[in-house]
Amino acid sequence: MRIAQIAPLAESCPPALYGGTERVVSYITEELVDQGHEVTLFASGDSITAAELDACSDRALRLSPHVIDALPHNMVMLEKVARRAHEFDALHFHIDLMHAPVVRSFAHRTVTTLHGRLDLPDLRPFYAAFPNLPLVSISHSQRLPMPPVNWIGNVYHGLPRDLLSFQSASQSGGYLAFLGRISPEKRPDRAIEIAARAGLPLKIAAKIDRVDRAYWDDCIAPLVRAHPNVEYVGEIGEHQKASFLGAARALLFPIDWEEPFGLVMIEAMACGTPVIAFGRGSVPEVIDDGVTGFIVHTVDEAVGALEKIGGLDRAAVRKRFETRFTVERMVRDYVDIYAGFTAEPMTQAFVATDRPAPEQLAL
Repeated sequence: MRIAQIAPLAESCPPALYGGTERVVSYITEELVDQGHEVTLFASGDSITAAELDACSDRALRLSPHVIDALPHNMVMLEKVARRAHEFDALHFHIDLMHAPVVRSFAHRTVTTLHGRLDLPDLRPFYAAFPNLPLVSISHSQRLPMPPVNWIGNVYHGLPRDLLSFQSASQSGGYLAFLGRISPEKRPDRAIEIAARAGLPLKIAAKIDRVDRAYWDDCIAPLVRAHPNVEYVGEIGEHQKASFLGAARALLFPIDWEEPFGLVMIEAMACGTPVIAFGRGSVPEVIDDGVTGFIVHTVDEAVGALEKIGGLDRAAVRKRFETRFTVERMVRDYVDIYAGFTAEPMTQAFVATDRPAPEQLAL
């Protein structure tokens, strides 16, 4: 098939450091190429891919000191995609919602994977206005806040099988790991409390966005300074994840929001590292309680779970990753969706539902 992958421009594909969506887009793109498809990746110019790269910005926008407003760069990308749309059997968007008005004439050959949270009130009128846009969720729980829309599939994320190496219990260390982003909904403060009460060291590897700088300065940094068992190691890249996660006794995932997926959970599982996760959002769909980790609801339960973590078989954690969360499975699911695309445009007009009727316009 001739397939276009349209990535966010905030990070390169794959990202140099943090960037969950761009990382997933890169995995999909490279696996599609490996399977023999003809793939074009619309992404930032510093992306690295075996596909054809159509560069839509010189470099990742987050890392560019010259970018003040990302919108013009994204508009350039959409113009490029629209001009080349006729070249593709399938166009796979990963940029949330900004392309919806642009793809009306070829929406029957598109799919949009929604990577973020869908419980924001501003999203409901948008998706109510574009009910025919073909959408894919990354967990069933992600769908719950949405009005009726055109769900055409649910595809859990996957990782390359050999991306992160398995480490047995004898190779793992005694520390707990927190990996991701410093933000109130990720609750690094909970991770610090859990580690302190369990009497275990905690290593925090996370990026700090500008919008979360005050949260770090006012809330988390003082806690790190107050607890000698806690080490902030900063933002880490892909090549550092295997050792960081693999050497951990467990990954703490103490979220306080409806997590759409949580890529770090399956990254830990790939290393054989069990996960202690609060049961919000996708967590019950990703974690097999008592096999790949423990699902908890309070700090007390998390501390109690740490007492049982040594009883889990790290080889079984890795085996469950190989069964459920590889890139081969993810791309197989997406190719099945692409294969179901219609050859002709939708019979129902792909327009906003509140558009006035012609007779109303005549008035």
